[in-house]
Amino acid sequence: MESTFNWYWLVDGLMDAGYQPFHLANPAAIKQYEGLKHSDDQHNAFFLAQLLILGILPECYIYPKKDRPLRDLARKRLFLVRNKTAHILSLQSLIQRCCAVKVSTDEIRKLRVEDLQQLLEEKHLVLSAQANLDSIQFLTQQILRLEKAIKEKVKLNKSFHNLMTVPGIGNILAMTIMLEVGDIGRFAKVSNFTSYCRCVPSRRLSDGKSKGTGNRKNGNRYLSWAFIEAAHLTRRYNQRFRNYYNRKSAQTNTSVATKALGNKLARICYYIMQDQVSFREELLSH
Repeated sequence: MESTFNWYWLVDGLMDAGYQPFHLANPAAIKQYEGLKHSDDQHNAFFLAQLLILGILPECYIYPKKDRPLRDLARKRLFLVRNKTAHILSLQSLIQRCCAVKVSTDEIRKLRVEDLQQLLEEKHLVLSAQANLDSIQFLTQQILRLEKAIKEKVKLNKSFHNLMTVPGIGNILAMTIMLEVGDIGRFAKVSNFTSYCRCVPSRRLSDGKSKGTGNRKNGNRYLSWAFIEAAHLTRRYNQRFRNYYNRKSAQTNTSVATKALGNKLARICYYIMQDQVSFREELLSH
């Protein structure tokens, strides 16, 4: 069957009923002939069966059922973090727009209603800002509650525990990578892993000329976030990574440099997980 947003219950039910091995097709990697005159579920099923018989069916990884709830809980935490960040940015923008005062993220976390009333004299502006502040405080509590539940249940195995030796990767990022990757052995080469993490450009070239872009959303967006976050952190704590980022940003721009550093970290983490070794800075190439 094709991988859809609600494949869990059907795949689990069929596998429990004895339909194994089960083949979960990746619709993002399948493109039918555009000149087809008929396209419905029956013809699509026949087309998928043909690809399977030919041995060229692009398949998705079926994440183990017992580990899925924890992975989804970690994804929910990330969802709340993004919502919290949106409220922080909204509150910063409101204060700067109305008061011409730039407030840092650390200062936002320490704000109280009394502080808002002093900054924003108009009642409706205070009410708007208080809605942001209340949301930030509520989301902070929920994020901490989810983190506690994840840490109590998840124990980093050896191959992932070594990830914490990489500068900038702590408990949360290491657990996120572990829960999203699952079995590192499913990636035959490091290029497969970095592509899955959305750390490489999606483009089509012919004779060195660009002929468009591929599917940039094909891959794991949670791993993409994890390595971008790691790139931001690692350049703060490690001089070698900071130098690499500075060289790339001088050649292109900060966004491309961050993506390049994220790609470098993804490659490093792949070999750390595969070989079950610690990070060794002296082995880094320039």
